[in-house]
Amino acid sequence: MRTVRTGAHAPARWRAFACGLVFLAICMLAATAGAWAPNLPALFSAALTPDPEAKLPAPTRYSYRGTHTTVVSGIEAPLRTRLEATVPADLGDVLAFYRTELGKLGWKEKPEGAVIAADHVQLAFASPLGPARLELHRKDSSTAVELVQKNSDTATRANVVPEPGQAKVVFSNIAETDAVLTIDARTITRARGTNAVALDLPPGKYPYEVNVPGHPAQTNTLVIAAGDTWELTVGREGDAWSPLHLY
Repeated sequence: MRTVRTGAHAPARWRAFACGLVFLAICMLAATAGAWAPNLPALFSAALTPDPEAKLPAPTRYSYRGTHTTVVSGIEAPLRTRLEATVPADLGDVLAFYRTELGKLGWKEKPEGAVIAADHVQLAFASPLGPARLELHRKDSSTAVELVQKNSDTATRANVVPEPGQAKVVFSNIAETDAVLTIDARTITRARGTNAVALDLPPGKYPYEVNVPGHPAQTNTLVIAAGDTWELTVGREGDAWSPLHLY
């Protein structure tokens, strides 16, 4: 996995995974962060206007903005794109901005699970590419934004789409020895050099344990929602990497 930020490059680890026995891909997380100090006229303008350079809709007025994409080698379009931003504006104004701009792009707001409160908003959308979600939180005198769009076509080609109403967990092992994952009362062994395995699980909170010979057992908890796909990877040194939200 490699992380890239505007104006700087930081090496990190690569993640390899495969779903089923025939598909093998390399998953990379690429992040692009905006500047912390935008130009002053935009910062103090009363109106929220869309930034034409943003990968996902975002106002030109912000104190922080970052875009993160999860991609698979061989497929240009990302599996998942996530925008994070802090906007110095009232939550109601930010919500109005997103409803307007997302509507222009053909995103359809869905009533299921919608939450609209004074300090928090959560909305689901059907976008032209696939499922999407908007979350807003009041943060001091600003509004924190998280906007996520999934690409259903890319996920289908990568074989990482969960069954309807389920979530998917992909377990991969690129260590030089065997690795064992225990989750949901199941024990899954992946020998070194073998393709990853995927399993569908009901949405929920799952404690899990990863065991690699010569290493202490590593435990963690994964919270998964319907329609999401997560990757659990054992690295080359036998360490369990943090869960990666693939789709």
